[in-house]
Amino acid sequence: MTRHLRHCYRCRKLADTARIIVTHESHRFFFRLEMARSVGRIFSGFRCFGSLPFGNPPLKTQCSSVLFRTTSERTLVHALPKIFARKPRDFSLPNSSWGKEMMQLYNHYNRLSKETAEGQEDHGERWTRLPSYNRTLKYATGGVYLSKIIQSKARLFTRNIRDPGTSFEYVIFFRQDKLKCACIFQAGHLLEGAPGHVHGGAIATMIDTVTGTHASLLSAPVMTANLNVNYRSPIPLGSTVLIESILDKEDGRKIYISCRVTSTDGSKLHTEATALFLSISVSHLLKR
Repeated sequence: MTRHLRHCYRCRKLADTARIIVTHESHRFFFRLEMARSVGRIFSGFRCFGSLPFGNPPLKTQCSSVLFRTTSERTLVHALPKIFARKPRDFSLPNSSWGKEMMQLYNHYNRLSKETAEGQEDHGERWTRLPSYNRTLKYATGGVYLSKIIQSKARLFTRNIRDPGTSFEYVIFFRQDKLKCACIFQAGHLLEGAPGHVHGGAIATMIDTVTGTHASLLSAPVMTANLNVNYRSPIPLGSTVLIESILDKEDGRKIYISCRVTSTDGSKLHTEATALFLSISVSHLLKR
C-alpha cells in the first residue's frame, strides 16, 4: 500500500513537472513566433486549414506530427511558416462560384492559349490568360510596379471582396499580337442596379477595366481620358457575358479602343463603348 502511494506521488510530481515544462516551452514558442511576426500567418492558416491540399496521406502524417506531436520548439518554429505560408490569390483562376457558361468560355480560351501545333505558324492569334491580384501590378512588357505610391491597405476596386461569386468574377485573356482582349464576366448579387439586373456603373467599371488592361499591354502606365458607353439591353444578375476589346488605333500617346459586351454566344448585344487612354510617365503619377 505504501509503495503504491509513493508510486502515485512520483507520478503526480512527474506530471506537474511536465506541465510546467510544456507551459514554459509554449510561452517561449509563442513569444518567438510573435517576435518573428508569424502568429498572423498561423491563424490565417488555421482558417483555411480545410482548403489545404492534405489529400496526400504522407503529407497528412507529416503535418500532424509537426502540429500535434510533442516536438522541439525549433522544429515548430521552422515548420509552421512553411506549411501555412500563403501565396497571393490569383482571382483569375476558377472557383466554386463560377457557373457553367463561365467555365465553358474559360476552357475555350485556355485551349486557344496552348502552344501552336507543330508545323503551324503563329500569327499572334494565340491567347494568354492574365493573372489578377488585388493590388496594382502591371503585366505588360516594360511595365513598372509603382511601389512608391501604393498604399498598404489599397485594393483594386474590382478585387476587394473576397467572398467568391458576390461581385466581380472575371478573367481576361489577350492575344499575342495585342490587338484584342476578351474578358469573361459573371456578375454577382452585390452589383444590382435595377431589380434583378446589373448596375450600369458596374458594367462601365468592367468596360474600363478591360479596355484599360488592353491599353496597359500596349503602353503602361496609362490613364482613362474618355469613356463613352451605350447601353443596349440589361444584364441579368448572376449571368455571364463576354467583354471584347479591339485596338482601333494608336496616335502618339493616345490609344483608341472599342469594346462590346455580348451574351456568351454573341447573339445579344448588351453594351458597346469606345475609350481613349493616354500613356503617361511614372513621374506623373508620383505628383501630389
